[in-house]
Amino acid sequence: MKWISAIIKPFKLDEVRMALNAVGVQGLTVTDVKGFGRQKGHTELYRGAEYVVDFLPKVKVEAAVHDDVLDSAIAAIEQAAATGKIGDGKIFVFDLVRAVRIRTGESGAAAI
Repeated sequence: MKWISAIIKPFKLDEVRMALNAVGVQGLTVTDVKGFGRQKGHTELYRGAEYVVDFLPKVKVEAAVHDDVLDSAIAAIEQAAATGKIGDGKIFVFDLVRAVRIRTGESGAAAI
């Protein structure tokens, strides 16, 4: 089992959700986050005053997946989240040692 954590642009969330659903990923956790990478933020003008926005709004999408679905899930996220511009985001993959469904007590692959 693997844990996928993807940081994407907020307006791409629905496309990523549908793409992951199409490849068989059943559950997602979505969190609104802020951050910066190569973009380094930007400056904005508000009521005549210029200020720097260091952290840009992003969305973190997380999912637990079976090993056999991993490559197709990564490809689905890449394709759905891509705009071809800087700030499209990143995908991180971690080993998932154990998962337990609280309601039934199922563990391992059956829990996801």
